[in-house]
Amino acid sequence: MTETAGASALDAARDLVRREGRGVTEVAEHLDDTFLAAVDLLTACTGKVFVTGSGTSGAIARRMAHLLAVCGTPSVFLPAMDALHGTMGAVVSGDVLITISRGGESAELNDLSTRVQQRGVPVMAITAARGSTLGTLADLTVVLDVSEQVDPGGVIAMGSTLVAAVWGDALAYVLMRARGYGWDEVLFTHPAGAVGRIRELPDALPGLDGHGRPDPA
Repeated sequence: MTETAGASALDAARDLVRREGRGVTEVAEHLDDTFLAAVDLLTACTGKVFVTGSGTSGAIARRMAHLLAVCGTPSVFLPAMDALHGTMGAVVSGDVLITISRGGESAELNDLSTRVQQRGVPVMAITAARGSTLGTLADLTVVLDVSEQVDPGGVIAMGSTLVAAVWGDALAYVLMRARGYGWDEVLFTHPAGAVGRIRELPDALPGLDGHGRPDPA
């Protein structure tokens, strides 16, 4: 690559990262009463939280389910098409389904969401389109409508999926605090890898002691 071409490539890469970074930062302004309603919904869940999505949103759904579980909210990633071939039988009353879809018009996600509702399972949608099929059918709709500039051409779901991911991170973190889920429990359920070799508990989360209980101080 020539020096000129290299400089152009770096400029393009830096511009994309900055645009995505601005989109992620905007999420803080989307944390409102809907976010609190999501916290209440998952806190009251007596079963499992299933998270689904297709394409890039499916990758974010898998990540969200993993991090919710790590932080003390029992969660499982549910591939939508597999669910429509019978795995949906695992979703029962007492569970919650989180469906992630930027446009809200993925037929398999909407079919799955509608069917689990018929089994008494509430659906929380994370979408950029409140008036979409998913946005209107969900019991709770979280709208993350950031600038289209976060996605190249407004088509390739790069920044928009990062936006959904960081919103889910905030949800997992707040639920961890609300449940009093301590580092001792996190480390017990994560015995593998570098995390599994940690022998001293990390600093307590703000307002909690190292075991996840409210700090009397």
